Amino acid sequence: MPSILRSALLASSLSALVACGAIYKVDVYQGNLLESANVEQVKVGMSKRQVLTLLGSPSVADPFHQDRWDYLTSQSQRGSDAEVKNLVLTFDGDQLASIEGDYFPEQDEALVRRLAKQRYVNLPREEKNKRRAGR
Repeated sequence: MPSILRSALLASSLSALVACGAIYKVDVYQGNLLESANVEQVKVGMSKRQVLTLLGSPSVADPFHQDRWDYLTSQSQRGSDAEVKNLVLTFDGDQLASIEGDYFPEQDEALVRRLAKQRYVNLPREEKNKRRAGR
């Protein structure tokens, strides 16, 4: 009897260990998604309004340093450590004075495409439901 109990305990322990590695870990993206085509258009001398039009609002707009805009982005894929990039724009008054830092150009564009596909995945099903409700 003890050998059967021992075998059952061993089997359940092994199953638990195997299941720990099989847990699905989500990709986590946070911050600004910047398209490389828009970032490449940002040039020193542009106004704050022009930069806002191209890149949107910054992640960090410090009230004590109003001439510095930070576009922070972090990504963690499948539970790995987060990789952080920061694109820093410094203004002199209303004019862009410098561009420093980095962003995820390829990953951001791929993520935008993937999210756009996911957003509209259920449209045909929704249309079917609208038709059924209209009958």
